[in-house]
Amino acid sequence: MSFIYYLFIFFYGLLLGSFFNVVGLRIPAGQSIVRPRSACPTCKHQLTAIELIPVFSYILQRGKCRNCKTHISPIYASIEFATAILFTISPLLVGWSKELIIAWTLISLLVIIFVSDITYMIIPDKVLFFFTPLLIIERIYVPLEPWWDMITGCIVGFLLLYFIAVVSKGGMGGGDIKLYAVIGLAIGWKLVLLSFFLATLIGTFLGLIGIAIGKVKKGKPMPFGPAIVVGTLIAYFWGHNLIAMYIDLIGF
Repeated sequence: MSFIYYLFIFFYGLLLGSFFNVVGLRIPAGQSIVRPRSACPTCKHQLTAIELIPVFSYILQRGKCRNCKTHISPIYASIEFATAILFTISPLLVGWSKELIIAWTLISLLVIIFVSDITYMIIPDKVLFFFTPLLIIERIYVPLEPWWDMITGCIVGFLLLYFIAVVSKGGMGGGDIKLYAVIGLAIGWKLVLLSFFLATLIGTFLGLIGIAIGKVKKGKPMPFGPAIVVGTLIAYFWGHNLIAMYIDLIGF
């Protein structure tokens, strides 16, 4: 495909990343994603069109509000840029095929979840309820191999997290349980198990780093969503290769 296609996808991803920021921040707070217009959380200055250009406005304003000069969290620009990168590399990883529909939908869900969970430690039901029927329809149109892997993945994803929640007496949130059921619909049972394994490793690593630098206190809950997002993306794009490498390593 021509470079212009990837450039278009990149800029489209930037715009979507900006929108996903809004969704992830407003839905858990019970706010409309349409109104009011985006504003500085400190001085309530409504952002102009120039201030709403994804990533570039952040760079031009040197990470500050144009009105009150308060520093803007880099998380917003980071989410926009990460979404653009993920959308752009997806055709390179899954090809220009029908599977690309699944890839972009899954990325959209995970980015919104990342924003919501890292901000509020909430995985909103409204977001899951929107993406669940969408992914079911898409998986019927672009089925896994075998086709029933979608159903098995959903069941395994739900039961695995539900079992852990019961055993740990609430150590796993209800949002995580429902999220993994939705993820299972998209990637099947093998990759959903790999996703959880990777998410656990990533979450443990981040937790230890957080404790070491004083950002996380022992015994205090921390958002598991970001680890789920990273683990799921790795499993979805590279999971089959990782499983094959593991099987070769143990000699099966």
